[in-house]
Amino acid sequence: MKKILFIFCISGVMLNCGTSSKKNVPSNKSTQVLVADPAEYASTITSDELKTMLYTYASDEFEGRNTGEKGQKLAVEYLKEQYQNMNVPSPLGGDDYFQEVPLEKQKVAHAKLSVNDKTFETFEHHLVLAVSENINLSVNDIIYVGYGIDAENYSDYKNLEVKGKMVLAKAGEPMDANGNYITSGTTENTKWTNGRQAISSKREAARNNGASGLLLMDDAMFARYSSYLKRQAEADEPGRLSLKSNEAGMTMIMINEELGKALNPTILENSTPKVLNSKMNLEIENNSESITSENVVALIKGSEKPNEIIVISAHLDHEGVKDGQIYNGADDDGSGTVAMLEIAEAFKAAEKAGYGPKRSVLFLHVTGEEKGLLGSRHYTDNDPIFPLEDTVADLNIDMIGRTDPKRTEGDRNYIYLIGSDKLSTDLHNISEAVNEKYTNIELDYTFNDENDPNRFYYRSDHYNFAKNNIPVIFYFNGTHDDYHKPSDTADKIEYDLLENRTRLVFYTAWELANRSERIIVDKASK
Repeated sequence: MKKILFIFCISGVMLNCGTSSKKNVPSNKSTQVLVADPAEYASTITSDELKTMLYTYASDEFEGRNTGEKGQKLAVEYLKEQYQNMNVPSPLGGDDYFQEVPLEKQKVAHAKLSVNDKTFETFEHHLVLAVSENINLSVNDIIYVGYGIDAENYSDYKNLEVKGKMVLAKAGEPMDANGNYITSGTTENTKWTNGRQAISSKREAARNNGASGLLLMDDAMFARYSSYLKRQAEADEPGRLSLKSNEAGMTMIMINEELGKALNPTILENSTPKVLNSKMNLEIENNSESITSENVVALIKGSEKPNEIIVISAHLDHEGVKDGQIYNGADDDGSGTVAMLEIAEAFKAAEKAGYGPKRSVLFLHVTGEEKGLLGSRHYTDNDPIFPLEDTVADLNIDMIGRTDPKRTEGDRNYIYLIGSDKLSTDLHNISEAVNEKYTNIELDYTFNDENDPNRFYYRSDHYNFAKNNIPVIFYFNGTHDDYHKPSDTADKIEYDLLENRTRLVFYTAWELANRSERIIVDKASK
């Protein structure tokens, strides 16, 4: 017999707990509504089923699920088969569960570059980090943009027109008299100073302001990248994958201090943006190879508000095979992948019983996370299957099957939550209330701190939703000794924890899908 829960409609904040009313019963004082108990459907999420699936998904047969390669193709076929077996349809129609993600595999490009008729050499003075087409240009109006930052409280692009122009920026960011970074007010590294994240942040700032190319002077990172890329070029190895954009790509070149000074002699002392008079000639041959990978998508359509979408996401890829060793990625992110399948099964069981969600639930397995959040970026930036303005929230699951050995205090039954309060107070409060009512997991917000040096908020697929002001929660168990190693295998997963954490995500998604009002975005970034 189904478990049934009676609740009363009252004012104030409370969990709705259910979906469409089955029956209304008159009462002298209030209206009594008969609704489903989500605990019945959460009970379909079991450690045994999670274990069975993960031992397959993280097996050697899947060859580490490297993006665009054989193992990843086997993985997406496996996911498609699971959804078909559950009779959970694709939003794309028919048996098409794959959203194609167009990628480029770029070999290390050589550039011919001169400034004021002086020649500068690849690997010694400059490195091509991104190019989408053959380049042959001569410019004498490069725009210096200081640190190349475009933040809410500080922008080098303010009142500056750089559309279609090549811009020059330098590493770092300005500090105040107390030694605090101006963008954050603290001494902790921000996304503008934090290594690779700073590179991508300054690239996006240039792109968002319409620049055609970015020359980034970063002596420290140049020293790290140059030897690595030179070895790749000498071995004729393919470079990293990048996402093809619907728009024209932007050229990005990292340069050393010598070249930076040739372009702008006062670059170290002066951060004021200006037009440079230096003449630069640049030739680059684009020798990239086109590759197609796939996101896997499935949908349970809402019964009352089908156009409002709750996204549950996890990345399906991992590191592949390196030096003959298979990187199985059981925790990263096999754990999140099989958790999604179990959550889909729970929602489907509710739908079969007549308690389908009011809002639609999209199950989004993204590719290319390990290559730079490529699959999720394609979904949000290039080809959202559902309009982003109709997307209520993203619950992103990335590593929830292990424990963090560095976490010395508290219960093992914990989960790190990241992002729940960044954009929506409603989402954070709902998450807390759901956990207290159903799962009693210790919610650890250590990595939610704005000054967290790990910057995990920016490092998984939820971020591509968050940057579009869509509220997110990132569920994460932390790193461990097997992180990104061949030893991340299914036998090391703690399946009781995986079960309880998966149920937490399900309960949270249930509440978001079935509450009467859509959650409010009250902290949207400008």
